[in-house]
Amino acid sequence: MPGETAPRLSIVAPMYNEAANVAEFCRRLFAVLAEVPEPWEVVCVDDGSTDRTLELLRAEQRRRPGLRVVRLARNCGQHGAVMAGFAESRGEWVITLDADLQNPPEEIPRLLAAFREGHDLVGTYRVGRRDTRFRKWASRVTNRLITRISGISLRDFGCMLRGYSRRVVDGILRNPEYRTFIPALATFFAANPVEIPVRHEARAGGDSKYSLLKLLGLQLDLMTGFSLWPLRLLFLVGSGLAVAGLAMAALILVLRFVLGAEWAAQGVFTLFAVLFFFVGGQFFALGLLGEYIGRIFQAVRRRPAYLVGEVYEHGDDAP
Repeated sequence: MPGETAPRLSIVAPMYNEAANVAEFCRRLFAVLAEVPEPWEVVCVDDGSTDRTLELLRAEQRRRPGLRVVRLARNCGQHGAVMAGFAESRGEWVITLDADLQNPPEEIPRLLAAFREGHDLVGTYRVGRRDTRFRKWASRVTNRLITRISGISLRDFGCMLRGYSRRVVDGILRNPEYRTFIPALATFFAANPVEIPVRHEARAGGDSKYSLLKLLGLQLDLMTGFSLWPLRLLFLVGSGLAVAGLAMAALILVLRFVLGAEWAAQGVFTLFAVLFFFVGGQFFALGLLGEYIGRIFQAVRRRPAYLVGEVYEHGDDAP
């Protein structure tokens, strides 16, 4: 039942151009919540949509008590939308999920059961994934790589359906890191986390908002936001290349005296190849260092991760 003053459960759903899914999402979600005994609320965050998402959310809100709508002043990305939802949520338990219905709302009771058992962070991993073969393969490789680099053990970094206790949410809000990854950050504040399997379905409608470039950017955020391992790897690789360069220079010098000047002239292209290899390595290193320095620059400016335009409550004609 909807909570009037103090909901126990908050559902946070970021939305960006999800007009094709709003009605079905609300129908299925509220059907599930109708069976939840604890007081609840639903916080839908419109992340600067350019379609009819906000209009449809307002229409759903007029006939669904417990639905609150937050409109961001501009598109701030999924991270900013989730942070805005966290800030507006009031529940002791907070569950996030996407509006595309790939994570079925019918799985919410399983997360609630984990909360009732005393867990303060409920992670999930998708079984029976309905993605392309390439995307599933890329996800497995990425999960293993990020786990090894960051030391954070999450079986599925890409699943949005997760549960956070109020203590964990407050810890995240007190540390508004620039372009962080919320599920990984939450592990620092959890005392009794757990991971459970959840079903995965095909997208109900619309298009995925995560292009290949955005997915690569997410992996870069994970690496640079939670580990210094890439910098240490650069030091090791650089040291190895320096030793290899000195050895090759010594070899070329010896062959110059053994085989004569004619051989040295004919090896000019080999030297060019070695030069290009080292130059490429330097540009790679500078790019990675630039990513870390850029993150420091963004953090120092302390710009907000999101800008709230309006907050609509049930029964209000105006924000």
